[in-house]
Amino acid sequence: MDDLLNEFLTETAESIDVIDVELVKLEQNPNNKGVLDNIFRLVHTIKGTCGFLGLPRLEAVAHASENVLGKFRDGELEVTAGAVSIVLESLDCIKEILAGLASTEAEPVGNDKDLIGRLNVCASGGAAVSKKTIQAVEKPIELRSDVHLGRELLPGEISLEELEAAFNAAPGPDDEDIVLIAEADEPEPVIESLKQPEAKAEAKGETSIGTQSIRVNVDLLENLMNMVSELVLTRNQLLQILRRSSDSEFSVPLQRLSQCTTELQEGVMKTRMQPIGNAWAKLPRIIRDLSMELNKKIDLQMIGAETELDRQVLELIKDPLTHMVRNSADHGIEMPRDRAASGKAETGTIRLNAYHEGGHIIVEVADDGAGLKVGKLKQKILQKGLASEAELADMSDLQVQKFIFHPGFSTAEAVTNISGRGVGMDVVRSNIEKIGGTIDLKSVEGKGTSFSIKIPLTLAIVSALIVECSTERFAIPQISVLELVRVSGDSEQQIEHINNTPVMRLRDRLLPLISLDKVLALGSKDLEERFIVVTQVGAFTFGIVVDRVFDTEEIVVKPVAPILRDLQVYSGNTILGDGNVIMILDPNGIATLTGDILVDNDHMGEADARAEIVAEDRESMLLFRAGSETQRAVPLSLVARLEEIPVESIEAADGALMVQYRGQLMPLLLVDSNCSLKTSGRQPVLVFTDNERSMGIAVDEIIDIVEEKLEIELASIVPGIIGTAVLAKKATEIADVAFYLTRAFGEKLRGARRKTVASDDGRHVLMVDDSAFFRNLLKPLLLASGYKVTSVATASEALKLREDGARFDVIVSDIEMPGMDGFAFASTVRKDGAWAETPIVALSAHATPQDFARGREVGFNDYVAKFDRDALLASLSEQLAREGDAA
Repeated sequence: MDDLLNEFLTETAESIDVIDVELVKLEQNPNNKGVLDNIFRLVHTIKGTCGFLGLPRLEAVAHASENVLGKFRDGELEVTAGAVSIVLESLDCIKEILAGLASTEAEPVGNDKDLIGRLNVCASGGAAVSKKTIQAVEKPIELRSDVHLGRELLPGEISLEELEAAFNAAPGPDDEDIVLIAEADEPEPVIESLKQPEAKAEAKGETSIGTQSIRVNVDLLENLMNMVSELVLTRNQLLQILRRSSDSEFSVPLQRLSQCTTELQEGVMKTRMQPIGNAWAKLPRIIRDLSMELNKKIDLQMIGAETELDRQVLELIKDPLTHMVRNSADHGIEMPRDRAASGKAETGTIRLNAYHEGGHIIVEVADDGAGLKVGKLKQKILQKGLASEAELADMSDLQVQKFIFHPGFSTAEAVTNISGRGVGMDVVRSNIEKIGGTIDLKSVEGKGTSFSIKIPLTLAIVSALIVECSTERFAIPQISVLELVRVSGDSEQQIEHINNTPVMRLRDRLLPLISLDKVLALGSKDLEERFIVVTQVGAFTFGIVVDRVFDTEEIVVKPVAPILRDLQVYSGNTILGDGNVIMILDPNGIATLTGDILVDNDHMGEADARAEIVAEDRESMLLFRAGSETQRAVPLSLVARLEEIPVESIEAADGALMVQYRGQLMPLLLVDSNCSLKTSGRQPVLVFTDNERSMGIAVDEIIDIVEEKLEIELASIVPGIIGTAVLAKKATEIADVAFYLTRAFGEKLRGARRKTVASDDGRHVLMVDDSAFFRNLLKPLLLASGYKVTSVATASEALKLREDGARFDVIVSDIEMPGMDGFAFASTVRKDGAWAETPIVALSAHATPQDFARGREVGFNDYVAKFDRDALLASLSEQLAREGDAA
């Protein structure tokens, strides 16, 4: 294909996607001049380039669309739903022409006279009937011998009375916009509109920021990524050789090579990263069309559109996300009259939210619709013979609702162009699991449905746990690993058998086990010590029994050979640092091969789900010892990794301990002066990671992981200790991770220190922060100070609590958050509502006088630097004291 034509097709396709989204915004807010100017500019560019390349059909359609947009821009034509529909129709026509042009390098033959005629009449001052609206009338209604509905109505063909009579008698859907094309020189249109859509609130303005960029062929990026992958493998091999030699002159240059390789890998990865908003670009248009087709009012909210992930992953999740959003519009959101009858707003909400968490992406698709109706689902399950009445009687609502993931399952009454064909959520789940992701479901009848999707950032280079079974090594993707458990004759955990199924009791829960040697037919051995890799696939949790566990490693994923592609247990292979080729296990495939176990697991999981309602305040805590026999603990969610580092790799510089960890120097701290490092062997280390910073705390022994309600009974004045609680029936000191972060990275993390004042009156604090690490960091500190704490990840979740009637004594909000930031959140809270007078304290890594001034301007009562725990506690105490004085 000619380079000029190829460039035109690429740029035009991108412009069309933008126009699709911008037109929906313009319809919601006709006064947004910036949006209108952007649309006009893009269409004008398309038209001009068509003329230069000699594409008359494309140029004619673009020119007619430009005329309508020009009238919008000049204020000579009102932006109405009918006019926007015709412009959108012209965009669809342009897309069809572009598709033909891309396949044949010539414009496809076609007649656009009807479309261009309607666009020209609309531009001349009249309104128009969109093609979809005309076709909505199922049976032509005779008005005169030469006039009927079901075809385009020309100016002067029909009177107002005749058209109104036809509209009232038509068997088409309610609330359609039917308008008549009128000539421009008439004093006024015969009919402007029988039903005008209600204008929505003014949309939030957006500012376009110019950036310098170049266009690079995707194949070039793929080849570059492959070369970097080979470089990573070579780096791993060299480091493996270096570890085997006690002292080598190559040590320093190899460490530098490792760091450069890591930086190069990250740079190349960034070239492949795209915002997930690219996968959402078509959704506003889809929702707009569905709203009109289904006669529903739907508000689509997209949060975290700037969240980036690999282009390959992005392409694979576009279709599943689109299907889920269409499902929410069709099955979830009720008709306006039904919503009003149940006390809801007539406009339903579909919310998309994306954010990073622990090396992968979380995408949530939620609606406030009718939810999944358990009774209707049970009827369908019985009808299809998927379960008996007795089995259904023993199932919880959540178990019944999960049948929507069964192949061929649909609750639609009739097959339409939207739903009812039985090809739905099973395909969505299958496609997500193919890329190593998981999908979970929560639904409450009458309240709505929420899907949570967890997917890897990239499929090219991933972090994996290396395990061994019967002398063979395998890799398990880290995204699927929840935790590791050692089983031996003297350990608390033991492998038991129930109905010939191996299980393990893990924190009062029965965990089904799958022996890897049996799945792969490797031949089992009697070993005194085994390891359980606790793995999650979707909503199912099970353990994989292996012989040994090695380190985690960044591996390059290579596709399996064609002869092995039918083996579900493998997702690829890789080359380790020692040069050996090993297989990458696919937990989804292992789960599929042992489906009987997962059926039992589902029942066990539901019992746990019911228990979670009672024990929602329970915290997972990691227990360890360091420097004494006293048991200590930190929230498990704060711990990024548990490592055993060779003692000889620990170095000292500038009076501080450090270790070269994943291509960077990581500070290594001792808990207190009573602690010391081991003299030989491997040193257990807890690794904490916040953004790009990592810090290690050396410990003597890692004891266990417990899940209990954290109640700090005694506050502590000892630096590094928050207080003392009872965990696992023993007095346990709760470590203050923030204290060690400050020690590791200096006072730059802190602001001005203030006197710490504890609270003992049980005041309720709402914490709003998108960083799970930071929420979990502060929660024990606030609990130890006597506060009750509720934490959420986004401002929209906090505002939802306000709508549900929640009350708090003080709010602590981060500033840098996806979607609505802290400044916008504070401004919204201060406008009206139950929290208008509630004290709000800002937290931010940027604590300059300008930040303070802006924070107070939007409604914050105080502004505190992150990691300055003393300042935060003092500020909370101060705000609550002022509130008490005012009362």
